[in-house]
Amino acid sequence: MFLTSDRLNRCLVVVTAVLLIGVCPPTRLNAQTKPGPNAEVKLDAKALLAMQLPSERLEDGWVRLFDGQTLFGWSIAGNGNWQVRDGAISVDQGDRSYLYTNFQLDNYELQMDFRSDATTNSGVFLRTPPFPGNVAQESLELNIAPADNPFPTGSFVQRKRVALDELSGQDSPGFDAELWHTYSIRIQDRSVEVTLDGQPIVQLENVQVSPSGHISLQLNSGRVEFRNILIRPIQSQKFKMDSSWASDWNVMQKKDANMVVSTSDSGLRLTGGLGQIQSKQSFDNFFLQARYHLAGAETNSGIFFRCLPDAMLDGYECQLNHWVKDNDPTRPMDAGAGAIFRRQAARVVVGDGTQATYVSVLASGPTMATWVNGIPVASFTDDRKEDPNPRRGLSLKAGPISLQAHDAKTDVTFERLSISPLK
Repeated sequence: MFLTSDRLNRCLVVVTAVLLIGVCPPTRLNAQTKPGPNAEVKLDAKALLAMQLPSERLEDGWVRLFDGQTLFGWSIAGNGNWQVRDGAISVDQGDRSYLYTNFQLDNYELQMDFRSDATTNSGVFLRTPPFPGNVAQESLELNIAPADNPFPTGSFVQRKRVALDELSGQDSPGFDAELWHTYSIRIQDRSVEVTLDGQPIVQLENVQVSPSGHISLQLNSGRVEFRNILIRPIQSQKFKMDSSWASDWNVMQKKDANMVVSTSDSGLRLTGGLGQIQSKQSFDNFFLQARYHLAGAETNSGIFFRCLPDAMLDGYECQLNHWVKDNDPTRPMDAGAGAIFRRQAARVVVGDGTQATYVSVLASGPTMATWVNGIPVASFTDDRKEDPNPRRGLSLKAGPISLQAHDAKTDVTFERLSISPLK
């Protein structure tokens, strides 16, 4: 017997589930690159749901790159012993190795905490391939290294040296690598700015660097740990979701369908179906973020992307449905909110969708990632043969965004939606 949304809302779920956590790399694997650990991982669903970001951070566009338990969404280049220990990504043994995001990005803000042994040599790479090449021209390496290194912590290797003791002044107690510190990084086009523990330390302008690439953490020598890794896009454009919505969207529905598009102070509401509103602009690679709410957990809707223009929902779909089996958030009834529908289910269903809910969708070549309320829920790389229709195969071609009204019971309100095109 199916549970009603009222009953779902009354129940407190405490679940510890054993899941198969897979990580899909953005490039074809070879002897030196491999997915993150692809073994049975005991995932604490309650702890994962506790990683939801506060609404203030979600409104500002932040999402987590690290869930505190697994290396979901990351891949490994080399042979380092990358693992999660005490809520942090940790590595201390192996040959030179890199833990890199499955997707590639161009412009963004990035935050992370790090700590290391006093003699550790590590770093954070920006716009990098899985194995970094020339950091003086292709990618950027923000170093983590002792003061006697040619490029100590806070420096960009082969580009600019920073001496933290000089920045802090003679009365400073000095930089203690064994304490937690925070890097905040903003990279936009050919400009990059870095703060360390809230203090601006380095800025580069007109740098020669690849237009896009992975974010990567390095094992060179010594122990290093990372936690609280967050990212947000910059330069986003907002879709109109108010009474002027028709200037950004076209309406399409099946014959004899009863879809209604209306507006209120909350946003753009779709009821009934089957139908869609489709953006007048097309996008291929992007970082999309939306805030929405559903009438009930069972309500079915979706955000379709790389769609065929003027066709009914022929595109990749980020599912918007919060119905679960047996009150278990790791068992979605219909793929789950944030799923890449028919490709990869959501690893956890976040909330019941009846309150303001934030979903983020990143499309970067064949790799797609999604977050709900800041938690990573899907990471999918499409390895099918290319086809103009994403329903049938890999499609990299730009296409409109479509918002779905799935059936006669659909009742979804999109409160806001913005998109950051990627190079």
